[in-house]
Amino acid sequence: MTDDEKLNLMAGDDLVGPLRAADDPAFRAGTVHGVARLGIPDLHLVDAGSMGLKQGPNTALAAGLSLAATFDTRAAATAAGVVADEAARRGNDIILGPATDLMRVPQGGRTFESYGEDPLLAARMGVSWIRTVQNAGLMAQVKHFPANNQEANRYGVNAVISQRALREIYLPPFEAAVREAKVATVMCGYNLVNGQPSCSNTALLSTVLRKQWGFDGFVVSDWLAAVKNTDGSLKAGLDLEMPVGAFYTPPLLRASLNKGTVTWSDIDRTLTVRLRTMFSYGMFDRPQRANTGSIDYRAHAVTAQKLAEQGITLLKNNGNVLPLRSGTKVAVIGKAADQFRSGIGSMYVKPVSTITPRQGIAARGGAGAVTYQDGQNLAAAVRTARNAQVAVVVVADARAEDADITCLTLKCAGAKDKTLGDQEKLITEVAKANPNTIVVLQTGGPVLTPWAAKVRGIVQAWYAGGHGGAAIARVLYGDVDPGGRLPVSFPARATDAPAAGNPAHYPGTDDKAVYAEGIFVGYRHYDTRNLTPAFPFGHGLSYTTFKLSNLKATRTTVTATVTNTGKRPGYAVPQLYLGLRAAVGAPQPPRQLKGFSKMLLVPGQSAKVTFSLDARALSYWDQSTQLWKKAPGCTKAVVGTSSRDAALSATIC
Repeated sequence: MTDDEKLNLMAGDDLVGPLRAADDPAFRAGTVHGVARLGIPDLHLVDAGSMGLKQGPNTALAAGLSLAATFDTRAAATAAGVVADEAARRGNDIILGPATDLMRVPQGGRTFESYGEDPLLAARMGVSWIRTVQNAGLMAQVKHFPANNQEANRYGVNAVISQRALREIYLPPFEAAVREAKVATVMCGYNLVNGQPSCSNTALLSTVLRKQWGFDGFVVSDWLAAVKNTDGSLKAGLDLEMPVGAFYTPPLLRASLNKGTVTWSDIDRTLTVRLRTMFSYGMFDRPQRANTGSIDYRAHAVTAQKLAEQGITLLKNNGNVLPLRSGTKVAVIGKAADQFRSGIGSMYVKPVSTITPRQGIAARGGAGAVTYQDGQNLAAAVRTARNAQVAVVVVADARAEDADITCLTLKCAGAKDKTLGDQEKLITEVAKANPNTIVVLQTGGPVLTPWAAKVRGIVQAWYAGGHGGAAIARVLYGDVDPGGRLPVSFPARATDAPAAGNPAHYPGTDDKAVYAEGIFVGYRHYDTRNLTPAFPFGHGLSYTTFKLSNLKATRTTVTATVTNTGKRPGYAVPQLYLGLRAAVGAPQPPRQLKGFSKMLLVPGQSAKVTFSLDARALSYWDQSTQLWKKAPGCTKAVVGTSSRDAALSATIC
């Protein structure tokens, strides 16, 4: 290559594609034009993740948090297969996903995109998703490396985190993506980590990512404002600035080369890793993918609906108010029932087709059995509820990229999205009018449920995708067992949540957010502080019952038997938690998720579940030696159905 050709490849150079409307099939997150003289092809990057492809109308899958709620790596692979097929047929090479950032605080604006609060769950789902995408011949881009946990001041916040918290909580999903899934590309985030911008953080990009984990792909910046400098980014290991150059422009790069602060060897290294990766994915051996749009949307819609069903989580079912019977007179209430709800931002997908909850329930309930009120007139909603056998109140929150939500109540959601109104008052008044009230939550993360005791049923549907309404109806009527379990804890009070009550911890002061809670995030926080969540991590009810038995535990394997003791087929999701003994200077939470499984059992059927343990499962990050170290003494193994359920326990010594 000539010097000019090299420098022109250091940043994206498409000023048109990213400015198109997201529902335009010609929209593209970014392009790096190649070198025709040398046969180097263009590189096309597209916004896509667990929710689908943001490039014109496409299949809108359920949110990443819903996918995590399936507790099923097979579901992650299925979702990734849909995304990969549509991305390839739209002419793309790199999929900007998955997002594996953990939920540190429940207010996170982008909580809906990724896989919840636990590093093991996020790692297992992410690995499955990446492998499927890359087996289809596309490159995945795991993001946002690392510790990109809030939207508040997202461009400049400095996340101050202990090395132990980084290694045990925030890095494992990325480590698994590199070591196990062999992810092709990594996106560095907007934020700073321990004083250094993510995209010029030598300790993380060079030492951890490349030297310790063996990453041999290329690092790409987040879009706009993620790169803070030229020399530091290039030396640390940022290989490509997107969507266009701000610091990786030919004039700035030449100035640095002339000063000697960067060298041509630095330039050659970045281009070598990118071109080698492009070669390994066959980009030099096949014609450029065309944007044909020849996609089987009908088949993908069926898949999307089934995935949504697997993520829907039954939180409460007093008196077996669910499942509903066909012909039951049902009042569907709430503006959200007649809307397609989704998080907004780079992961938003304009759906090819939609089935709203109102449409799904009306179609399933039977002719004349379902009535609807949008809830804007409270008196009318109450009358409609009173005249029905069951009232289904559908509510939602309003989450978006670039802004965290201001509070966790449904009242706040109505203040942000005026179409929703005061949803808490709506639930309360409808519940007074009809004792058989069920609330369906379409939210992108945890919300407060002070009204929970007033209703008989609560169904967490998340952002369920384009055909989520049909999935919700099938779960409500028992056509399918609710397949979801909570990938996040629901706090009973806002003040109970991790990092609550101290602005220095969240959202941060003076551009600095101190992760003072260390490893005690999510259920680790609630368990350590003896706080009772409204609904714990891992919780989810079935329309049948299960029994766990025959626990056997060794240092390498934990086994148990799961039996369907009810009268219906249902999904069992046994979970393994370990209680490691604390070492000096290394306190431990009571329990940490170390394994999970999902199975469909018919009445009377039993199945053996096996959880494999490696050395890491029994270890902690020792800050003094900066190495993984085995926890001392004996370890308590618990197998149950949530982080708070201890159905079976044993000691491993």
